[in-house]
Amino acid sequence: MRRFIIIILALVIAGGGLFWFLTEPAPLVNMASTLAGAVENGGDAERGKVIFNAGGCAACHVSQGQPEDQVDRLKLGGGLELKSPFGSFYAPNISPDPTDGIGKWKVADLVNAMQAGVSPTGYHYYPAFPYTTYAHASVADIRDLMAFLRTLAPVPGKAPAHTLRFPYNIRRAMGLWKRLYLDQTPVVDDPSRTAKWNRGQYLVLALGHCAECHSSRDAFGGIEPRYLFAGGPDLEGNGWVPNITQHKDGIADWSEKDISYMLKTGATPDNDSVGSSMTAVVRNTAELSDADRDAIAAYIKSLPPREGPPKPPKKEEPAKADEAPRPDSAPKVDVAPKPADQAKPG
Repeated sequence: MRRFIIIILALVIAGGGLFWFLTEPAPLVNMASTLAGAVENGGDAERGKVIFNAGGCAACHVSQGQPEDQVDRLKLGGGLELKSPFGSFYAPNISPDPTDGIGKWKVADLVNAMQAGVSPTGYHYYPAFPYTTYAHASVADIRDLMAFLRTLAPVPGKAPAHTLRFPYNIRRAMGLWKRLYLDQTPVVDDPSRTAKWNRGQYLVLALGHCAECHSSRDAFGGIEPRYLFAGGPDLEGNGWVPNITQHKDGIADWSEKDISYMLKTGATPDNDSVGSSMTAVVRNTAELSDADRDAIAAYIKSLPPREGPPKPPKKEEPAKADEAPRPDSAPKVDVAPKPADQAKPG
C-alpha cells in the first residue's frame, strides 16, 4: 500500500512538472536582449495611427461610460465587457497612464503582448485579446503603434477583473491552448497577386482580425479551419455572425465597391446598415484611407466560398395575449389566398 501511494505521488509530481513546463509563457522578445533595446528606437506615430485604426483598438479599449453622442474613441481606459461561453472578459486600460494603463511599457512589452500573448509580468493573456491575429503583423508596425499610443492622453482607472468559470480561470493553462492554436508565422506577399490584394491580405490577416469574429469556434475556443470566415454563432450570444466568403449564404453578390463602401459608411447593398459590434468596427475602418478599404475589399472578395455551420432552428414566439383566439369566436373558414396575399419570404 505504501509503495502504491508513493507511485501515485510520484506520478502527480511528474504530471505537475510536465504541465508547468508545457504551459511556460514564451515571450517573443527577451527583455534583456539587444533586440528589446533596438525595437525601442524609432517609431512613426502617423503610421501608428493607421495601425491603430486597422487593428480596431478603439472598438474594445475605448473608455466606457462616455455620453453616447460624445464618445472620444482616443480615450482608452477600457472596461468593455466581452461575454462568452467561458465567462466575461473586460478590455483593459491601454492609455499611457503609468499606473492603470501601459505608460511604463516598452515597445518590446507591446510586441510580446500582441504577438505572444504574454504580459510584461510574465503571465498569459486570454485570446479575447486577438493576439492570434496580431502575431502575424510586423514588429515595425507594432513599434509605430506604440509611438501613436504614447501621443494620447493618460486615462486613470482599471478595468474590472475577468470573471471566468472553472477551469477557464486557470490562466496558466493558456500555455497548452497556445500550443494548439497560436501561429506566429508572418503574412507574406503573394507575388502572383497585385499590390492592392497583398495589402488587403495583410490588413485582414495581421491587423483587422476579421476571422476572429466571422469564424465558428470549437469547444476550446479555437477557430475551426473549415469555417474560416464562414460565420457562426456570436460568442456574446447576440445572434449569428454572417458568412463573408463568396458562398451563396455569404456575400457572393456583393461587389468590391459594396464591401469598401460598407467599411466606410456601414451601409449595405440592400439599403440596410450593419449592427451589433460591427458598428464599432466601421468607426475604425471609416478612419482608414480609401486605398486601404479598397484593399481589404479586394482580399475579402477573393475568399473562396465556404459553407458555414448549420444555424439552430428559429424558436417559435408564443402568441401574444391579444392575439389568442377567444372561446366564443366564430369558427375559422379555410380560404385559399390570392397570389397577392401570399406572404413574402423573410
